[in-house]
Amino acid sequence: MHLEDGHVPESYRRYTGRKNWLLFWGLLLLLLLLLLSISLGSVKIPIAEIFKALLTGGGSEQIRTILFSIRLPQALAAIAAGAGLSVAGAAMQSILRNPLGSPFTLGISNAAAFGAAFSVMFLNSGAMQSTLTGSISVTNLYTTTISAFIACILAAAVILIISRLRRASPEVMILSGVALASLFTAGTMFLQYLADDVQLAAMVFWTFGDLARASWRELGVISAVTAASSIYFLMNRWNYNAIDAGDETAQGLGVSVARKRMAGMLVAALVTATVISFVGVIGFVGLVAPHIARRLLGDDNRFLIPGSMITGGILLLGADTVARTVLAPQVLPVAILTAFVGAPVFIILLVRGYRR
Repeated sequence: MHLEDGHVPESYRRYTGRKNWLLFWGLLLLLLLLLLSISLGSVKIPIAEIFKALLTGGGSEQIRTILFSIRLPQALAAIAAGAGLSVAGAAMQSILRNPLGSPFTLGISNAAAFGAAFSVMFLNSGAMQSTLTGSISVTNLYTTTISAFIACILAAAVILIISRLRRASPEVMILSGVALASLFTAGTMFLQYLADDVQLAAMVFWTFGDLARASWRELGVISAVTAASSIYFLMNRWNYNAIDAGDETAQGLGVSVARKRMAGMLVAALVTATVISFVGVIGFVGLVAPHIARRLLGDDNRFLIPGSMITGGILLLGADTVARTVLAPQVLPVAILTAFVGAPVFIILLVRGYRR
């Protein structure tokens, strides 16, 4: 490839243009799905009424209440949470050079669940609340997030130690994640055994993974952490491309592999802990979305990172929309649908091997 006098080859222009168009169409699909999501439900809201309420504040009081108090924050939370979990999964897969890396498969989601459950029981940061959704409310945003984050760091540290072993294979790392998940699940079950009736009900309901509990306050925190984490990952996209080529190659290009790996895992743990501490455990989105984006956009993190965010938002928003409407007026926790979809994809990845 020759770049004399600032000339960019036509083939490279077509390559990047195709990726950018895919990102554009994905973003457009996400926006259309957002409109469909806030339109559907036990009370159907016409698209024209949605635009009227959003742009002019008009429409009936009932529609405005449903839109601004229930559906819009829930739909936006699905996008923010899906983007956060997916960008964390995409970064982990590059950092660890493991195509099955994700907050769920590596036990980090289970660690966050344990930390949040510990906060709910011993730090009184969560309680059952009689609301329209009957969900648990996080009464102390920072306590729950910090508690979940500390548990995430413990899990991430173990994964980092294993990743530094020269003979650590993808199989060993995935099995280590399974072991960590079992360990933290056992810890959560132990807390549930010691809890009283109210605490137990709160913990069990919290672990379902439900976006209906996200209000504008939770949405603001999740969105801020997801945005900051995504900016960090995008700033390090070239470093992750180098690490994908191998640690020796990355070091030869001047990348501090150990430092970038540690920092990346810490940021991925932070966004995972934040999402899970507010909406509960949502599995497989952080694994499936990056692989779908990789099939469409390739391994280049310049396109893979934003593509994973858009794909994750689409997957989780779509799953939440189906969960709200498939058994209406009964509402299913969204984690049930993500598990139904994600588990078969995970099995397919195992059967077809770890090659990316």
